[in-house]
Amino acid sequence: MSTRTVEMELRTPVVDATGRITNVPLGIPRRPSEHVSDDFGAEHMLVNIGPQHPATHGVLRLVVELEGETVRRVVPHVGYLHSGFEKLGEYRQYNQIIPLTDRTDYLAPMANNIALALAVEALMGIEITERCRLLRVIAMEMSRIISHLVWAGTTGIDLGAFTPFLWMFQERERVYNLQEAWTGARLTTSVSRVGGMMADVPDGWEAGLREFVTSFPKTLHEVDTMFTRNALWIGRTQGVGVINGADATNWSLSGPMLRASGVDYDVRKDRPYLGYDEFDFDVPIGVHGDVYDRYRVRLEEMFQSNRIIEQALDRLRPGPVNVSDPRVILPPKSRAMSDMEAMIFHFKQVMEGIKPPAGEVYMGVENPKGELGYYMVSDGSAKPVRWRIRPPSFINLSVLPRLCEGALLSDVIAINASVDIVMGEVDR
Repeated sequence: MSTRTVEMELRTPVVDATGRITNVPLGIPRRPSEHVSDDFGAEHMLVNIGPQHPATHGVLRLVVELEGETVRRVVPHVGYLHSGFEKLGEYRQYNQIIPLTDRTDYLAPMANNIALALAVEALMGIEITERCRLLRVIAMEMSRIISHLVWAGTTGIDLGAFTPFLWMFQERERVYNLQEAWTGARLTTSVSRVGGMMADVPDGWEAGLREFVTSFPKTLHEVDTMFTRNALWIGRTQGVGVINGADATNWSLSGPMLRASGVDYDVRKDRPYLGYDEFDFDVPIGVHGDVYDRYRVRLEEMFQSNRIIEQALDRLRPGPVNVSDPRVILPPKSRAMSDMEAMIFHFKQVMEGIKPPAGEVYMGVENPKGELGYYMVSDGSAKPVRWRIRPPSFINLSVLPRLCEGALLSDVIAINASVDIVMGEVDR
């Protein structure tokens, strides 16, 4: 088995025999100020960034108080995209909630779909099939890859690098083609069902995915070559938006934001689900907790997700993807049209819905942006009494004012990008 973590310390320059620096030169750290003045004096200026601005990564408004070029205060304003997903879910049957989860973190829809199914299955005590489990692991890691590709590509544009954006979005399109072949949709996949999946993968799909995992690391190495030792990238990211492990924990950060600060916590390792404890992969851990380490963590996570998908493909065997329970899974249409009992089960499930026993459940998964948690309360009916989401983007965003204090105005763009938010998850 592999080691638990991979620490990424590339700060000390290494000089070869020719005198050339072969490692990362040191950046110039900028520390947050210890005191933020409440005095809106003549030398202070308020600047509004967003809510319609590409660098805010969604309808986020930042009111920035400046003293010259130095940031004294940042006040995030959210609520421009409030959709009321949690309340909508309380008026829908459990499988009908799955399309709502597509629209929270719409950059990783499959992961959201599966987390919802896992929560309801935990409430009902359902044990899914082996093929379903492996397909869900593949879908979760595909989601991690495409989410990180979007983050790295758009962050590169924010900081002035356009070519890697094209490389990464080209790879993202390849994953989207696979998602479309499986679900018929590229973005709103709705791939899971309580007790299984919407469908098995089509013929030839596994070969297409294997081709992707074989060639994908080459692109990641190209991105690594372009960014990791690039003086401009280092100057814009090292020592910027620093937060240590203790503060990151106190702010309840999760995902790459937490691990970049040196905290070894990953739900897949610490509270395994879908049999993640059976897979051989490493958890990358940063050291300095700055924008640069967040980039390094996400880049390495894509390598590790690729490893997990490869292992899942090796273990994938033919078999059913849905549990054999007509009270949970709809019977095939051919049976529903020819068999009375199957037609009755089909009618009752469509009209009345799945009915978990009364109780409550919390299901947390390691989503690309951090720990996504679904809390559900059942009264025994076909609709949840309460559905609440723990969205990693919303919680991680709360630390933005702390990260920006004492930075330069140009650093606000880099810091905000490094948090990796999606506003559908923030405003819910």
